[in-house]
Amino acid sequence: MRAVIQRVLSASVRVDGEVVGELDRPGLLVYLGITHDDGDVEVAWTARKVWDLRLLREERSASDVGAPVLVVSQFTLYGDARKGRRPTWQSAAPGPVSEPLYDAVCAELDRLGAHVERGRFGADMRVESVNDGPITLVLDSPSRAVG
Repeated sequence: MRAVIQRVLSASVRVDGEVVGELDRPGLLVYLGITHDDGDVEVAWTARKVWDLRLLREERSASDVGAPVLVVSQFTLYGDARKGRRPTWQSAAPGPVSEPLYDAVCAELDRLGAHVERGRFGADMRVESVNDGPITLVLDSPSRAVG
């Protein structure tokens, strides 16, 4: 599982002009990518890590201050552009595999105490954000981490 986490002052996701998820105060915007063999272990680890990472001002975590989290599915995080000019998406899990895991990460964040907002899985989304810092971190679950 791969997550790109951004500290934001605000963020929103629109689908067909409708706001489907929104942070109207400082929090975390999380783009979440899922690969073929991700499962419950990666779900639990990723949610806990997002919730506890000290990325907010004064080295605080979202759990320390109750900051909201907006989670957006992002299969392109597993794109591979090393060859040619057209990326491949072979490492990204297909929708029937990744959608339940996306839902599980959101549910686990909620269980941990987060106010969770979401994009709409599989939709053509318009994401707007005001980055704070900027702080952006790429997070790979331990089974994916390199080095």
